[in-house]
Amino acid sequence: MKQRMSIHEVDPNAAKAVLGLEKYVHSGSLDEKLLALVKIRASQINHCAWCLDMHVAEARSAGAEQRQLDLIAAWREASRLFSPREQAALAFTEQVTLISQEGVSDDVWDALKEEFEDTEIVTLLMAIAAINVWNRMNVTARTQLLAEPYVAR
Repeated sequence: MKQRMSIHEVDPNAAKAVLGLEKYVHSGSLDEKLLALVKIRASQINHCAWCLDMHVAEARSAGAEQRQLDLIAAWREASRLFSPREQAALAFTEQVTLISQEGVSDDVWDALKEEFEDTEIVTLLMAIAAINVWNRMNVTARTQLLAEPYVAR
């Protein structure tokens, strides 16, 4: 598919608003591996190849095992590869990303509350919101992958 536009070229300030949200998310106490897993799962649901390429590299850099990356779309069936904390975050990510379907269930919320402090839940929610914004920008504009694989810093 042909890229429709480069949002950055049209208006470099467009991404700055979302980058502010990212700065907030990464200044919190959530570890980078967990954040990368959440971003991967949302990007899978939203079919955002640009973000998948980036966040898989970040997950590797943050210590995610290859099997986790291979099986994240089927994390429930591969639950032993994911900690209870990661499972709660992935379930929350799916329901927030697909919020119009059934909202966030009490079961998912209760599992989240068992694993995360309230401040962490806010940070996690903002991380999910941010990746969904990035996904929607890139999928809509049909942002093309880089010629070379993304390399995490």
